[in-house]
Amino acid sequence: MDLHLINPIPPNSAPDSSNISREPNNFNQRVIGTVLLTLAAMLGGALLVRNATAPRQGNVIFIHPDGTSASHWGAARMLYKGPDGRLNWDKMSNLGVYLGHLKNQLTATSNAGAVIHATGVKVEANSFGLDSKGKPVEALSGYNKTIMEEAIASGKSTAIINSGVITEPGTGAFLAKVNNRRNHAEITKQIIESGVNVILGGGEMWYLPKGTAGRHTPASVSKRTDGLNLIEIAKSKGYAVVYTREELLNLPANTEKVLGIFAAEDTYNDESEEKLKAANLPLYVKTAPTVAEQLQAALGILSQNPKGFFVVLEEEGSDNFCNYNNARGCLEAIKRADDAIGVAMNYVAQNPNTLVITAADSDAGGLEVIGEQAQDVPQDKPLPAKYGNGAPIDGRDGTKTLPFVSAPDKNGQRFSMAIAWSGFGDMSGGVIAKAHGLNAEMLPKTVDNTDIYRMMYATLFGTKLPEN
Repeated sequence: MDLHLINPIPPNSAPDSSNISREPNNFNQRVIGTVLLTLAAMLGGALLVRNATAPRQGNVIFIHPDGTSASHWGAARMLYKGPDGRLNWDKMSNLGVYLGHLKNQLTATSNAGAVIHATGVKVEANSFGLDSKGKPVEALSGYNKTIMEEAIASGKSTAIINSGVITEPGTGAFLAKVNNRRNHAEITKQIIESGVNVILGGGEMWYLPKGTAGRHTPASVSKRTDGLNLIEIAKSKGYAVVYTREELLNLPANTEKVLGIFAAEDTYNDESEEKLKAANLPLYVKTAPTVAEQLQAALGILSQNPKGFFVVLEEEGSDNFCNYNNARGCLEAIKRADDAIGVAMNYVAQNPNTLVITAADSDAGGLEVIGEQAQDVPQDKPLPAKYGNGAPIDGRDGTKTLPFVSAPDKNGQRFSMAIAWSGFGDMSGGVIAKAHGLNAEMLPKTVDNTDIYRMMYATLFGTKLPEN
């Protein structure tokens, strides 16, 4: 039991001592009475001290820019703001080095990392909300519920936002539990049945039965084999359904529940620069809202609830593009994540009872910046395919293309830059967690992945959970 949950003795008062004998000649009873009163006052004071340090309760916005390390943010800063500029991410007040190891391996998987954020306990690499015996993971709170499921049960408004399919673990693992992360049909079904207020992302093919066409999905592409049309089920549950940026941004002001489906699969095209060019495909679906736009719309809905709200937002493109070693797509995705952080920070400025917390679970592609002198990386000549040690290099349009050029520094000078990659997968690199707003000071300097849950739980429910 947490001491701050106990009702302390009010200041400048003492317990009712009417049961203590007041006979003037009974010295022992008078001494005992004095001791009891003193102890009670001391205990009450101690409880008040503990109660004063209890977490302040409020809203939480968790932003998961998947796959981003300090190097990813550094590259985005140089490109978009210049070496002396600052991203929104830079302006967050508190930071800590993030430790992302799992129960059975050092490098995180997206699904296990998300489950840890959602439950506060270490799980194995293949977990999507179930333990090794196939049972729901018991969260650090003691419940077989994720933190978002507890928020829903407590009457708070909730939202999940993803630039990828909504079943991506960074959002899906907060509302669904399955034995295989590839079971998109079941994850989507559990999300629709969860009671979450706002669902925004891609993945229309998993809402529709085979042979049914959608706004983004040809009939031949829809995937469900159970005959369920989850879009129609969502409508029956009171969700307004939107399919484009324009429709989302023009929702009525009194909207309480919304399902936004912005692509058949992801709202981005996660392939290499060369493949996208050959197929004449953009980085992102043109009609889809950015995660920043989605967050702005969601906050207008969620903030109507006096009990507060909880948002989980994932920019998945920063992971997928980097895993394909698509530097242009990777940096665009990081900028979109940073724009969402800016929306969240602006909300905090007007509503200080809100915590913004951000962390990735891994380092996608092992990105590093090469920013040597102009004679070594000239702005008007294509880059070589590989660096001196054999690491592949990307320019602004992929392999053997012109280098990126940074935004100006404080003296107006621009610099050539290239991106080097160490692999195609998720690495265990220099991930940084950051916090801003309510309870941001609770973020440790060294942040275990379970600490993300602890901070969110403390802020949502006013309860500080014990260390593992």
